[in-house]
Amino acid sequence: LRKIKIENRVFVEFGVENYLESNTRFLLQNDNWSGLVLDGSVENIEAIKSQSIYWRHNLKAECAFIEPANINLIIEKSGLSGDIGLLSVDIDGNDYWVWNAIECVKPRIVVCEYNSLFGPQKKVTVPYQKEFARSKAHYSNLYYGASIAALEHLAKKKGYSLVGSNSAGSNAFFVRNDVIGLLPTQTAKEAYLKSRFRESRDRAGALTCLDHENGLKEIADLPLVDVESNATLKILNL
Repeated sequence: LRKIKIENRVFVEFGVENYLESNTRFLLQNDNWSGLVLDGSVENIEAIKSQSIYWRHNLKAECAFIEPANINLIIEKSGLSGDIGLLSVDIDGNDYWVWNAIECVKPRIVVCEYNSLFGPQKKVTVPYQKEFARSKAHYSNLYYGASIAALEHLAKKKGYSLVGSNSAGSNAFFVRNDVIGLLPTQTAKEAYLKSRFRESRDRAGALTCLDHENGLKEIADLPLVDVESNATLKILNL
């Protein structure tokens, strides 16, 4: 934000849970941005509306299970369209497919979660499944989202460049090409970081804290889609 001029300080973020941990809360509280947050849980939305942040700032919180077919309508109903400051995508599942579908807003910055288990080179995502739920897709909780290379591929098609990732190895940052200026860009391989967090679970739902290599073994037989060729491959072939 120190390098990119933002004329419309508005954000859209979805998959926010109770909004206590998010990519836009600082912008709302510290820099007086306004925005729309979305989550599929009624309880989470009610929790957000019960916080003082909800009346202290210009924030809308809506309950919706987000799909490619409904995301534009949801955003437009909130009164947002065209140029906005930031879009944050983190729904632990159909992230690639939903971002691909968004046309009603043109954010200057996009933050999108990537699955570091899928590596830095293959342009892959989980196949689209309506009402995808990470915990139901596989008991390990590791099968979700897209690789950073798949998101970079999509970003290029939509007129964005990859500028980096966070130190946790979970979020990739993209900037719209017409406002990027002199901000350095990176390839997916350069920006990729292997995540250190260990959130795997066993069939009973208990944490197993598998490392990167053993996490891959746990989901090795599950399918991914190569977004460039549209071919299906198994994770073991990454």
